[in-house]
Amino acid sequence: MSEIADLAAAEIVSRYRQGELSPVEVTKATLQRIEDYNDLVNAFAIAVDPEIAIAEAQASEKRWREGNPLGALDGIPFTAKDLLLSKGLPTRRGSKAVNPDQAWDEDAPAIARLREQGAILLGKTTTSEFGYKGVTDSPLTGITRNPWNLNFTPGGSSGGAAVAAALGFGILHLGTDGGGSVRAPASLTGVFGIKPTFGRVASYPIAHTGTVFHVGVLSRTVADAALTLNAIAHPDVRDWYALPDHNLDYTANLGQGVVGLRIAFSANFGYAQVDSEVADLVKKAVAVFAQLGAIVEEVDPNFENPRKISQTLWQAGAAKLLRGFTPEQRAVVEEGLQATAAAGDRVTLAEYLSAQDAREALGRHLQRFHENYDLLLTPTVEIAAFPVGQNRPPAISENIDSSQREWSPFTYPFNLTQQPAASVPIGFTKDGLPVGLQIVAAKYNDALVLRAAQAYENVSPFVLPLQSNKHLSHK
Repeated sequence: MSEIADLAAAEIVSRYRQGELSPVEVTKATLQRIEDYNDLVNAFAIAVDPEIAIAEAQASEKRWREGNPLGALDGIPFTAKDLLLSKGLPTRRGSKAVNPDQAWDEDAPAIARLREQGAILLGKTTTSEFGYKGVTDSPLTGITRNPWNLNFTPGGSSGGAAVAAALGFGILHLGTDGGGSVRAPASLTGVFGIKPTFGRVASYPIAHTGTVFHVGVLSRTVADAALTLNAIAHPDVRDWYALPDHNLDYTANLGQGVVGLRIAFSANFGYAQVDSEVADLVKKAVAVFAQLGAIVEEVDPNFENPRKISQTLWQAGAAKLLRGFTPEQRAVVEEGLQATAAAGDRVTLAEYLSAQDAREALGRHLQRFHENYDLLLTPTVEIAAFPVGQNRPPAISENIDSSQREWSPFTYPFNLTQQPAASVPIGFTKDGLPVGLQIVAAKYNDALVLRAAQAYENVSPFVLPLQSNKHLSHK
């Protein structure tokens, strides 16, 4: 039963179709996995009632038996980050400032699309408070831990989703990414994570950080992420920024490989300080693409560090968020988020508009860069995981900016430019901590990112913590 929780979505659905496996068996297996291991890692902000999940699985089983599944993911258990609205479950956003006693009668677009296909929501995964920092702990839910070493962080703010993916707490996992919050935890926990082109996956309500916020996917395989995007990469009338529906099958070209693709590799953007172990693993992974037939050139995209642009937008967004709070709500907000909002209150309109102009210029620069290169490869994060209970690695000095900008300089530029970007696991440090490689394409070329990630996975299958019994002890 336990091994069922590790199966890929495509295999599960194939077995459903053949009558070799039932949604009830899969749901019970994932619920058992949560019961066995979640106390060790704290990946859930709130879990659904098992009786509700099993009842939904029984309904799915009946549909499959009758040959009438609702969609390609009918009966597949999934989780959603606790920043995404969910009907019937509170969305606390990692904050004591959010009153749980509300109607909770609406699904975010991505959750709605999965439920329309018959997928089964198992619960809401943990996040930092309003996703404001790059680790996953909050005043509401406490500390979420890395399954490769429980004394280390999984990163954030989609750390709960990354841990859930790594440990089989469901088959598919929705996260959000406003500066690296899908890709950084994917890198630090050894799973696959993708941030699609902005607007490709509809989002509602709009985040306080505005148009840097993407809904993404974390999974144990590239193909599972592609299947998820097939379901959720559609417009929604509630999202004014949503892209038109293109009805693309993201699984169709996964096997095409990378032969002849023009790939740029930047080891450090010319300004990042990358850990030597991480740098070595990244270079070895990049060499794989050349071995697979891609034309790889080491070249920097040649832009100045856009940290200030990102920081201005995030600080202004935090200020906007907290301005809507009562004094009582503000009092229970984490100090770091309050400091970020206070800095945002000092941002002038001219500074904000100048940041938007600089953002546009960066996006234009990267569009021109991709006229010459199909893909850009970089480290996902410049370091491996660091100890829990702190907002940044020990080597990074304290300041009010608690995001991962200081230690994950490769992720947030592509929120500013709204490009698709993914992290694939590429190996481990000598201490057994995962490292990721980031794959970036021009806007709208999400399928190409998936295709390249699949090519790498084919020759270097991803390793998960429960495949090695030294990493976690059964509860």
